[in-house]
Amino acid sequence: MTLLAILMGTLTAGLGSVWLAALLSFGVLARYTQHMLSLAAGALLATAFLHLLPEAFEGSVDAHNLFMVLLAGLIFFFLLDKAELWHHGHEHGHDHNHVNHSPAEPHGHAATTGIWAVLVGDSVHCFGDGVLIASAFMADLRLGVVASLAVLAHEVPHHMGDLSVLRSGAGNRRTALVKVSLAGAVTALGGLLGYWLVERLQAYLPYFLVVASSSFVYVALADLIPQLQKHLDARETAAQVIWLACGVGLVTLVSGFAHVH
Repeated sequence: MTLLAILMGTLTAGLGSVWLAALLSFGVLARYTQHMLSLAAGALLATAFLHLLPEAFEGSVDAHNLFMVLLAGLIFFFLLDKAELWHHGHEHGHDHNHVNHSPAEPHGHAATTGIWAVLVGDSVHCFGDGVLIASAFMADLRLGVVASLAVLAHEVPHHMGDLSVLRSGAGNRRTALVKVSLAGAVTALGGLLGYWLVERLQAYLPYFLVVASSSFVYVALADLIPQLQKHLDARETAAQVIWLACGVGLVTLVSGFAHVH
């Protein structure tokens, strides 16, 4: 039963986030992108602080050790972000020089290289999300549902960027959607590994939950919220706050629904 729930949760988060990103990038929801960023930030923070961390601290593990893991997780995701930025900057510089030295050739080759880099990076990221979702499901069904929702929410802006890169390289919305969907499906593989891993390391489950929390907190505070820090009028600012609160409320609602059922 737990394995089935993990598969459903990872596929919903992995594929659902891609399809929602496509709607926001290409479809009728494109005008609501900023609202979705606020919603995702609220969902991530609520999941980390109201669900994953409390569950982790209810165990017998020393609180000081859990806070150390939380701090290490935040620093790790910061360094991971820096490495990704450095890689993208290096790729961009390489492509730029390549185009200058050989204009008749292979803009297509440079674009293909960038596309594969995006797909590989996205697959690795989705695999990690699957492990985190499995950890939450192994702790409690309610936590698993909430974690799946939070991953879905925070992956939407990420996949929007991927779709944009792939579409610029391939020039085809459908091809871009299929490729990013395949990367999103890797979330299920991460879920399977997570199920196998956490089942054998049950005593370390609080640490897995804290690592998941550090991921959600970092994405919300370092990636999503900075995109919302713009000079806006009172009405737009109020809309941001309302959608942020909706993200918190949605996670709480889903958590209560899963707990009842």
